[in-house]
Amino acid sequence: MKNILITGASRGIGRATALLCAARGWSVAVNYVRDEHAAEQTAQAVRTAGGRAVTARADVAVEADVMQMFDMAASGLGPLHGVVINAGIVAPAQALADMTAQRLKRMFEINTYGAYLCAREAARRLARDRGGGGGSIVLVSSAATRLGSPHEYVDYAGSKAALDTLVIGLARELGQQGVRVNAVRPGLIETEIHASGGQPDRARRLGAATPIGRAGRPEEVAEAIVWLLSDAASYATGAILDVAGGR
Repeated sequence: MKNILITGASRGIGRATALLCAARGWSVAVNYVRDEHAAEQTAQAVRTAGGRAVTARADVAVEADVMQMFDMAASGLGPLHGVVINAGIVAPAQALADMTAQRLKRMFEINTYGAYLCAREAARRLARDRGGGGGSIVLVSSAATRLGSPHEYVDYAGSKAALDTLVIGLARELGQQGVRVNAVRPGLIETEIHASGGQPDRARRLGAATPIGRAGRPEEVAEAIVWLLSDAASYATGAILDVAGGR
């Protein structure tokens, strides 16, 4: 059995990953920042599927919150074996020239700084030379890092591109400490994040133009994440796996 912490686990890809972990019999710490009801629903679904679950409220851009989140996960489940760094935001489609400084700051605070804080804390908890038992870190990046998202989300694309670099460097730092570090890059996935960006139909609309001919489902991304968390991926580290329908 594994104990997994998932940031942003109350909805979308995070929730789907939590449920797939539970189907494996793993235990899950469900992180959320605002929607306590949705987080509790995810936790209950994990329990129904056969895993143990705790919820942990934290803003990943706040260092004290991140440290407390890891403490809550460990106290509720036991030592962690894996961490999925998934929490992220998007904003309404705009050209960079029209974006406010406040928007840019918040985008990088959550998607980049928050991810780095979570990755740092995961490294401290999992690395063998720091008393950990090893494990797996999976970051959720985006196909936008390859595409740039012009006229829509160049800030989001840039904030996620930093995660691709983080994966490569951190994998090399932690390889001898029993910790594997990988990423998935989802493409057009049917989640609520598109509505928060003002385009609820975006995945369905643009997904039809992918080589596969449709948008993806959160469960399909979760399959890749859980594989990277599992022992089946024991020789995979520093890898960035596209789950984007060929886009």
